[in-house]
Amino acid sequence: MTVRNLEYLFKPRSIALIGTPEQVHDLGLQDAAGVARRLIRNLLMAGFPGPIMPVTNQVASLDGVLTYPDIAALPQTPDLAVIASPLETVPALIEALAKRGTRAAILVSPGVGAPEKPERSRVKQAILDAAQPHTFRILGPGVLGLIVPDHGLNASLCAQPPEAGHVAFVTQSGGVARAALDWARANQVGLSHMISLGAAIDVDFGDMLDYLAVNSQSRAILLYLERIRDARKFMSAARRAARIKPVLVLKPRHLSRGADDDAVYEAAFRRAGILRVNDLNELFDSVETLTMVKSVDQDRLSIVSNSRSLALIASDQHLELGGTMAECSDETNAALQQAMDPMGYFCNPLDLGDHAGARQYNLALDAVLKDPGVDGVLAINMPAPAVDDLSIADAVIAHKPRQRRVLFAAWVGPETGRPGRQRLMQAKVPAYESPAAAVRAFHRLVQYRRNQKLLTETPASIAEEFNANLVSARAIVNGALNNGRTTLDEAEALRLLSAFEIPVVDNRFAADASEAADAAGELGNHVALKLISRDVDRKSDVGGVALQLDGPEAVKLEAEAMIARLQSARPGAQVGGFLVQPMVSRADAFELTLGMRPGHQFGPVLYFGHGGTEMDVIDDLAYGLPPMNMNLAREMMSQTRIYKRLVADEFRHADVNHLALTLIQVAQIAVDLPEIVELRINPVWALRDRVVVLDAKIRIRPTGELEGRDLAIRPYPKELEQRLTLANGRELLLRPILPEDEPALQAGVKRNPPEFLRMRFFQPIKEMTHAMATPLTQIDYHRDMALVLADPDKPAGEADFWAVVRISTDPDNTRAEYAIIVDHTLTGMGLGPMLMRRIIDYAKGRGIKEIWGEVLRENDSMLKLNRALGFSVRANPDDPGIMHVSLTLE
Repeated sequence: MTVRNLEYLFKPRSIALIGTPEQVHDLGLQDAAGVARRLIRNLLMAGFPGPIMPVTNQVASLDGVLTYPDIAALPQTPDLAVIASPLETVPALIEALAKRGTRAAILVSPGVGAPEKPERSRVKQAILDAAQPHTFRILGPGVLGLIVPDHGLNASLCAQPPEAGHVAFVTQSGGVARAALDWARANQVGLSHMISLGAAIDVDFGDMLDYLAVNSQSRAILLYLERIRDARKFMSAARRAARIKPVLVLKPRHLSRGADDDAVYEAAFRRAGILRVNDLNELFDSVETLTMVKSVDQDRLSIVSNSRSLALIASDQHLELGGTMAECSDETNAALQQAMDPMGYFCNPLDLGDHAGARQYNLALDAVLKDPGVDGVLAINMPAPAVDDLSIADAVIAHKPRQRRVLFAAWVGPETGRPGRQRLMQAKVPAYESPAAAVRAFHRLVQYRRNQKLLTETPASIAEEFNANLVSARAIVNGALNNGRTTLDEAEALRLLSAFEIPVVDNRFAADASEAADAAGELGNHVALKLISRDVDRKSDVGGVALQLDGPEAVKLEAEAMIARLQSARPGAQVGGFLVQPMVSRADAFELTLGMRPGHQFGPVLYFGHGGTEMDVIDDLAYGLPPMNMNLAREMMSQTRIYKRLVADEFRHADVNHLALTLIQVAQIAVDLPEIVELRINPVWALRDRVVVLDAKIRIRPTGELEGRDLAIRPYPKELEQRLTLANGRELLLRPILPEDEPALQAGVKRNPPEFLRMRFFQPIKEMTHAMATPLTQIDYHRDMALVLADPDKPAGEADFWAVVRISTDPDNTRAEYAIIVDHTLTGMGLGPMLMRRIIDYAKGRGIKEIWGEVLRENDSMLKLNRALGFSVRANPDDPGIMHVSLTLE
C-alpha cells in the first residue's frame, strides 16, 4: 500500500489533457465528440489556478485554450495528466509522461468495456509496467473523474461540481457518483473529494482510506464498493482510518456469490469499525447525524409523541430492529404525570395528546432525559392546526445542550413538518420526516458506536490459556496429504481438535468389528458406533451411524452389519474403521455449530450459530475474521438469534466463556494450519459448565494449491517471541504487544517517576488513560510493531512488562517512527541497546528504508545511544528543545 505521489493527483499545480475529440469518439462514449471539450470546460469552470495544457495535433485550440502537438512540446511538466485516449494507447503515453516528470494520471478511458480479454489484461499490465518504475499513480481506467472543490479541481465529466465541504466520497461506480453528486447538490451537502476509482488497477480503496484518514479537509469518509481485491490492505487502512474519523460504506448485498459472501463483508466492516448503510440517503443522513450527536452506548429508547399511533409505529420499528424500550424509574414516571394530557397514554412510548404544546414537551423531555435508564429520546410531532409546532421545536432544541443522552426528532409530513425540521436541523438536532426514519438513524448510531467499541475495547484475558500441540496437528494433516486425501476422517478430525485443546466427546478408534467391541467394553453401556469410510461423505446415507448400543456383542454385530450395508450400497468403498463413543445425555445443552470456511478474498472466516440437523433451515449464523480474542468472540456470537437464549435463560444459560474460547481455538487453527480449507463442527453442545464437540469434518489442500488463503488481518507474530536471561539471572519474555496488555502498560506508567516519563512522553503524565493506551496496544501487525519485555509465565492481561520498543510505519512502508521506554528499575542493564537493535533488525526485514524519532535535547542517554547506533542527530528547526534523529537502513 502506498500514498506516495498522491499529492500530484489531488493537489496538482498543472494539468495536461490528452485526447482529441476524434480519439474520444473512438472510446464509444455517448456524446463522444464533446467529451474532450467537456473535460477542459469543467477544468476551467472549476477555477483551477494552474495551467491547463491540452495535447492534440488535430486542432489549434480547445475552448480557447492553446493546444500542443505532443507531450514533448509541453512548455512545462504537468503534475497530473487527464487521459481520454483509447486504452491501448495509454502505456506509451504513461511512459512519455513519466520521462517528463509527471507522477499521476486519470484514465477516463473505459477500462472494463474494451478491449476484450485477454487483451484487456495485457493492456492493463502494460500500463502498470510503464507506471511502476516511476511510482506513477493511476486513477482508473474507466472513471468518471476526480473532483476536489477546495482546490478548484474538477477533472471529471460532471459539469456541476458540489460545493466545498468536509465529506469525502469514494466510489467504484460512475453512476453512483453522478447520483451522489446530484443528491449532495439538492441537499446542500458539501464534499471535500469525489473520487471515482473505476477499474482501480493502481489507486484503490486502501490507498484512498490511508490518504483521506489524515486529510484535514475530510472529516468523514463515505464509500460505495462492490468488491475488494486486496482484503488485508483494505482492512489495515480501514481500521486505521476508522480510529480517526467516521467511515461509512454502501455495498449491494446480493451480488453473484450471494448471502454468505455478503455476511463476510458485514463481518469485515464491523471488525474495521465501519458503519454500513443501505442507500445513498442513509449514507449522507448518517454522516450528518454522526457529526451532530454524541455517541450512545446502548439502545434503550424513550419515545415522546403527540400521537399514540405514530409512537407505536416507531416503537414497533425499534423492537423489530432488535432495540430495547427504556423502562423509566418511579421518579421519572412521577414527573411525567405533570406533562400528561388526561386523555393521553402514559407509558413508553409516551402519548402527550393531540393538543400538546411546548410546555408538555418541555416537562416530558426534562424527565426522560435525566433518567439513567434511557440512552436516547425520540421526540415525535405531528403538526396540528391549533398548535405552534415551531415553539415545540424550540423546546426540543433547548434540551440538546443540557443532556448527555441522544436526542432525535421526527416532524411528520413532507410539507407540514418541513419548517420544524429545518429549525431543528439548523440547531444540529437530527430531524426526520417519519418516525421510522428517525428510529433507523438511531440504530445506525448505536451500531456505529458498537463497531467503534469493538475496534478500541480492551479484551479480557483468556480465562484458560491453551497450548496447541502443533507437532501432533501437523502430523495428522501431513499424513492425510501424503496419502493424496483432501479430507480427514472423523477420528483424525477429533484428534486434531484435541491437539488444540478443544473439548471433544470421549472416543475410541477401532480398526475392525472386534476392536469396536473391545472399545465398547472400555466405555461401558450405551455407546454410539460410527463407520469411517473415506469414500462416503454422509455416514447416514449408508446406515453408518448407530446409537444406544448396549454392550460389546451388540456393537460387534452392528459393525459387521454396517460393513455389509456399505458394500451393498457402495460396491468397492473401503472401510477405514469405526469410531466408538459413549452416549452423552443432551439434557439442557444447546445444540450449536461453529467452524471455519473459505471467505474468498478475505481468506478463512469463522462462523457460529444454531446447529444440528436443521442448521440450514434455521439459518442463524454469524461470521467473523480471525484472529480472535474474548471480546471479538462474544461480539460475533451476539450477532445470532440463539445468543440471547444462551445468556438470558436463567434455567439453561450456557457457558459462553468456554464457547468464546472454542472460537479462539478454531481461529488459531486457521492461523497455524493453512492447509485446512474448511472445518465444520456440528454439533457442539453448550452446557451450563462446559462445551463438548460431538462431530467434526475437515477439508484440506496442499498450501501450493491454495489461492486467497492469507488472513485478512495479520495474526500475532508468535515467531518473534524469545526468552531472555538478564545479567542478574532474571528471565523475561520478549514478544509482540497484545491488546490484552493495556493494564500492564497503564501499571508501568504509574510505576515510573514523573520526570522519567517526561523524558519519554515530552510532558509530565500521571496515568495513561484508555484512550491513550488503545492505539499503543491494539496495533496492526501489518504495518506497526511493538516488542515488550514481559513476565514469562503469565498470560497477557496478567503479566507485567518492563520495557517497550515500537515502530509505526507510514503507509508506504518506507519510513518508521520509533519509540522506546525501559522501566527505571532496569536501566543500566543494556536493555535499551538490545531492544533498539531488535527493532532495527525487524525494520530491515520489513524492507523499511529509514527509522526516525524525536528526542528531548536534555535526554543525554537516549541521544548517546542514537549516536552509538549510527543515527544522525540534528536540531528540530521548529523547536530547539527537540532533536530529530534518523537512521538509514541498508
